[in-house]
Amino acid sequence: MATLRLFASAREAAGTARDTVPGATVGEVLDAAEARYGRVFAEVLAGCRVWCNGEPITRDAAVGEGDEIAVLPPVSGGAVGVR
Repeated sequence: MATLRLFASAREAAGTARDTVPGATVGEVLDAAEARYGRVFAEVLAGCRVWCNGEPITRDAAVGEGDEIAVLPPVSGGAVGVR
């Protein structure tokens, strides 16, 4: 089991910021999260970056107890100009 950390729109779609989700790979954890949180979460997840323990990761990477998978949706917003 890995700890899943959800941010911004992924957190809103799941209704939680953190959960423990079963799976031996990142892909299995994400698939289990999609099954748990539903279609809206799956749609948000499709546009997200996924990191494990602070590093970019692929779906086939192995995870274990104590690993933290972060789901990071794209960030948008304005910038403050310097005058």
